[in-house]
Amino acid sequence: MKIVVHTDDAEQWRAALSKALPNATVVTSDAPEEARQNADYLAVWKAPAHLLKEQTQLKGIINLGAGVDYLLSTPGLPVDVPIVKLRDAGMGELMADYVLYGVLHFYRSMDCYADQQTSAEWQPQRVVDKADWPVGVLGLGAIGAYVASALQQAGFPVLGWSRSPKTIKGVQCLHGDEGLDELLSQVQSVVAILPDTPATQGILNAERLAKLPQGASVINPGRGSLIDEQALLEALGDNDQPGHLRGALLDVFCEEPLPAGNPLWQHPRVIVTPHMAAPTPLNDAIDQVISYLHAFEAGETLTIVNSSQGY
Repeated sequence: MKIVVHTDDAEQWRAALSKALPNATVVTSDAPEEARQNADYLAVWKAPAHLLKEQTQLKGIINLGAGVDYLLSTPGLPVDVPIVKLRDAGMGELMADYVLYGVLHFYRSMDCYADQQTSAEWQPQRVVDKADWPVGVLGLGAIGAYVASALQQAGFPVLGWSRSPKTIKGVQCLHGDEGLDELLSQVQSVVAILPDTPATQGILNAERLAKLPQGASVINPGRGSLIDEQALLEALGDNDQPGHLRGALLDVFCEEPLPAGNPLWQHPRVIVTPHMAAPTPLNDAIDQVISYLHAFEAGETLTIVNSSQGY
C-alpha cells in the first residue's frame, strides 16, 4: 500500500503513518515524481492539481479536514475515486473553545470594555442571565453538533439549524427556510459552521442579517462564503452611524489571507483571526485516518463525500 501525504505538516503525518503502518510506503508530496506515482491513497489538505492528475490507480482520497470545498474544486480530481473526510477528530473541541470565547466576548460585554479602555472610562456593564442570551448554530454536522452541545452545557439556550431534521439533546433543532428565519429572529449570537456549497454560499445575506435582533452578534469559524461581507459591514455600520448588529468575530473569509486593504481589518466592531479556529490535531486525527485506510483495504462501507452536495 502506498500513501502520499500533502498538508502543511506533511512530514509529521508521514512519520506517524509509517509508524502505524510499517508495511506501507508513505511519502510526502514533495518527494520525486516517480516516488509519488501509483499511489493507492492520498491523505491531503488542499492538494495541488498536479498531484491529483498524476495518479492512475487511486483507491481512495482522505481529506485531512472537515471542509472539502477546495478539494472538490481542484482540477484533475478523479470522478470515480471515493473521498472521505475527517469528522471531528479533535476539531470539535477546538471549535467549541473558539465559539464559546466569541459568545462570551459579547455576552460579558468585552467589546464595550475595549471601547471604554480607549477613553479611560470605568463603567461596569450589566450582566444578563444566560437564559436571555440564546445562541444559534448553523450547521449540525459532527463539529456543529459538538459546538451546539458545548454551548448548551455552558448554560446558553441553543437553537440549531440544518438542511434536514436533526436531533441533539438539549438543543432546539430547526431546519428549512422557515426554520432558519425562526432561528435568526430569536438569537443574540449566531454561529456559522456550515460547509461551502452552492446552497450555503451567501446564506447570511443582507435580508437574513436584517432578521437578527438589534444588538446581535455574528461568529463565523465555518467558511468565508457563508457571509455576504459587504452586507455584514452595512449591518454593523460605523462609529458615526452604528448599524443594528453589535459586532462580529470572523475566522474565515471569501479571500484568504484577508487582503490588507479589506475594511474588516479596521472595523471597530470586528475581530479578525487567521483561519485558526479548529486546526486538525495530528494525534486525534491519525487514528481516524488509519481506520479509513483499513476500511478501504477491507472493502468495508464508508460514509463518503457526496460531490454534488459538497460535503
